[in-house]
Amino acid sequence: MQFLTQLPDIPSLLATIDDWIWGPPLLLLLTGTGLFFTVRLGLIQLRRLPFALKQIFKPADASTKGDVSGFAALCTALSATIGTGNIIGVATAIALGGPGALFWMWLAAFLGMATKYAECLLAVKYRETDHKGNMLGGPMMYLSKGAGQPLLAKLFALFGLGVACFGIGTFPQVNAISSAATHLFNIPTVAVAGILTVLVALVTIGGVKSISAVAAKIVPVMAVFYVVACLWVLGANIEQLPHAVALVFESAFTGMAATGGFAGAGMMLAIQAGIARGVFSNESGLGSAPIAAAAAKTDSCVEQGLVSMTGTFIDTLVICTMTGLTLILTQSWSGELAGAAMTSHAFAVGMKSSIGPMLVNIGLLFFAFTTILGWHYYGERCVAYLFGKRAIYLYKIIFIGLIASGSFIHLNTIWILADIVNGLMAIPNLIGLLLLRHVVINETRAYFNQEAASPARAEHTTCSQVH
Repeated sequence: MQFLTQLPDIPSLLATIDDWIWGPPLLLLLTGTGLFFTVRLGLIQLRRLPFALKQIFKPADASTKGDVSGFAALCTALSATIGTGNIIGVATAIALGGPGALFWMWLAAFLGMATKYAECLLAVKYRETDHKGNMLGGPMMYLSKGAGQPLLAKLFALFGLGVACFGIGTFPQVNAISSAATHLFNIPTVAVAGILTVLVALVTIGGVKSISAVAAKIVPVMAVFYVVACLWVLGANIEQLPHAVALVFESAFTGMAATGGFAGAGMMLAIQAGIARGVFSNESGLGSAPIAAAAAKTDSCVEQGLVSMTGTFIDTLVICTMTGLTLILTQSWSGELAGAAMTSHAFAVGMKSSIGPMLVNIGLLFFAFTTILGWHYYGERCVAYLFGKRAIYLYKIIFIGLIASGSFIHLNTIWILADIVNGLMAIPNLIGLLLLRHVVINETRAYFNQEAASPARAEHTTCSQVH
């Protein structure tokens, strides 16, 4: 018994590990990688954003390799990124680091757009076709084939599987759905777990084509729905908006936090909260989006990189910004509430109506559900790389079992565990991006040099093939 009392407290131990992983080295690696590609690619996320947005709706050529259209691949990636991070994650970041955390979230997202471009470009360049004719790509492929680092490739796939099963892909999303369904419809947690398990199983059986088809229908609608709801709050409190924006910039360098009082957090906490929660939301640098990008029907790795880059713009610079400003101008961030309850309170105050919390919970239901679908696919591709096709069936069973149990795990433990596996997943991916930096730069220059010479011919420029 005395031995048991000396065991470390699990939540405290996880928090210590989380602080160590998300310390200055990883923050510098994340932002430094984004800064490197931003500079070397000539501010591609700023200069080429209009062109990238046009490419989203470019029809796929039936003769090109790939499983789904570029738009469907983007929606699959967005289904995994637009989730609880946009509602709960932003609230958590601002509660920890104050309004200034939103500034660091913006900065990380801006730099992360260049990172997302680079990793999705490489995903298309180094992808392969599996035994069923489906595309297998992502960091595990460009780490092994491009960078010649099979150990890093296996580590990435292992950590990616961990994120899918124990991080972003399951527990935070299931917990959010359970809470939202209970608040909206008073459905018992056990019933929510059962219904959700059946729905996830039905969709994921069909693989990437089924997942992308559902994502392409739900993601655009839910994103517009949530943005309109946020604009309603911002419009109703427009006089407070300038002060809210000013507070973001002011507290970014002073560290005003809700927890522990206004002087309770320094600038480092604001940076850590903003970047960690920003990466949790948009996944730039994690290496997840490249797995979806590799399935796109395209011959141009540059064009798919540009399309995928818009995912970070939509997720963080649009949707997370809407949530953050709503929390700040309604002053909900400085109260005792946390997570979804904080965002629900902000909408209730901002709209001066009980319909506000209802809209937040509806958003959570759809956001979290599609995130589960996207991460199921990511985990499946990691399993296929690590263990082969025969292990996929067992993976599906385990994943469904985790979905069924996710409603009963404590929220704080969920977020800490998700942060840990996110950080571990990012490390090998970022190393691979830096090792393959010249490939990204050369492919980008070749494409845009061709476009400058002949825009019509640039549309048919393909990535140099890797054998």
